[in-house]
Amino acid sequence: MTTIKIFDTTLRDGEQSPGVNLNQLEKLEIAKQLERLGVDVMEAGFPASSQGDFEAVKKIADTITESSVAALARANKHDIDRAWDAIKGAKKPRIHVFIATSPIHMKDKLKKTPEEVIDIAVKMVSYAKSKCDDIEFSAEDASRSELPFLAEIIEKVIDAGATVINLPDTVGYTTPKEYGEMFKYMKDNVKNIDDVDLSTHCHDDLGMALINSIAGVENGATQVEGTINGIGERAGNVALEELAVTFEIRKDFYPFDTNLTLKEIKRSSDIISKLTGMVVPGNKAVVGRNAFAHEAGIHQDGVLKNAQTYEIITPELVGVTSNSLVLGKHSGRHAFKDKIKQLGFQLDEDKASIAFNQFKQLTDRKKEVTDDDLFVILMDVQTDIKARVQYKLTNFKVTYDSNNSPSASVSLETPKNEIITGEGTGNGSVESLYNTIEQLIEEDIQLTDFTLSSIGRGKDALAEVHVSMTVNKQVVSGRATAQDVLEASANAFINAINRVFIIQADEKE
Repeated sequence: MTTIKIFDTTLRDGEQSPGVNLNQLEKLEIAKQLERLGVDVMEAGFPASSQGDFEAVKKIADTITESSVAALARANKHDIDRAWDAIKGAKKPRIHVFIATSPIHMKDKLKKTPEEVIDIAVKMVSYAKSKCDDIEFSAEDASRSELPFLAEIIEKVIDAGATVINLPDTVGYTTPKEYGEMFKYMKDNVKNIDDVDLSTHCHDDLGMALINSIAGVENGATQVEGTINGIGERAGNVALEELAVTFEIRKDFYPFDTNLTLKEIKRSSDIISKLTGMVVPGNKAVVGRNAFAHEAGIHQDGVLKNAQTYEIITPELVGVTSNSLVLGKHSGRHAFKDKIKQLGFQLDEDKASIAFNQFKQLTDRKKEVTDDDLFVILMDVQTDIKARVQYKLTNFKVTYDSNNSPSASVSLETPKNEIITGEGTGNGSVESLYNTIEQLIEEDIQLTDFTLSSIGRGKDALAEVHVSMTVNKQVVSGRATAQDVLEASANAFINAINRVFIIQADEKE
């Protein structure tokens, strides 16, 4: 078996998904989970893009010890300097330099000749190498590049110090046959190609990211780049959990494996889904809620007799466990702390006390407290969702009459500890709440997305709301959970607004 290295770009390419906006603590929590999952490399971000991203990458680099931490940089000294400054404290740092190599990109985007692109690539890889031993070079839009030119630039950047060569299908355009042949061409025509790892990076615009990645591996790639849940720009990236489980289940056919701890897959998927607000489709392979559900009677009968009749992946393989009742209103702190450890969280005493108090409040209102409920509480406490609050919802009331427009009254506590109140109307209960909050805060707010889902099942299930919006032209997202749908909606809206002020404060620092 050949072990394929996993390069996770959830924190960089994944965060570029429309509507996704993670703060530093959320990124760090994802990074720690990716390390538990066993990724070989995690791309922590693009430090030159903003001060906030720089600080997040630096924090991750200073924290992670087992996985390599990579930072993305365009082929210029400023980006490379920022990338190195962010990751130089990492145990295993990597600078990831990229430049476009397809004719359309070189002509219309870069406005450079092929010779100029080669010169820039060689000089910048050499410059990055002077700072860091591990240098990855990406030929952006490789799948639409001319193969002889691609081979030429690759050979020269390897001579300049590149240790990994990535050939991305940047726009999800290629087919398995074409993508595999590109890797074979490089193996046959680049004399120093065996000195580096070859990497795939496939987007899913035509639904072929997984099979294209496998085609690359079958033709010499030793690293695969992708994201958990397949998130990313446009239609997303290859879903790394699908690749790893494919190699595990079909090891009779594919002579490849990975270093991923498969039982951490579901937890990784859940954390990333919650923090990004990108809900995993029910029919999503490996991690969707229906992946192990059997509705048809003939399927149910077969599974009861022998699970392998219709179930090729066991739930336990990817970390799916039965969601049994865990704790009740009479459970004490000791039992609660034990449960925290079982769920894989590491909270200090202060955060553990906050989580315990929230758990107790929940048991007063909810008869059945499950792993899912605790997961929500622990994630919110771990990522400080309510920390550094600027505005706080103190009271609200919504009046609904089917013959008239709903009306809302809202009281907020301001950053100056003042209470402000207002009233408003809307076409629905949530809209009336949001219109009232907008009047009170007086910022330029445009709501772009609203998602409501339930945590668990039953009439007393928690409501979880994710919103995406622009506040003063700053794109942000917010989330909140509560037993009441309207309370969760209001707090998610306020959480998004608060993030704008937190981002502004971080940029000033």
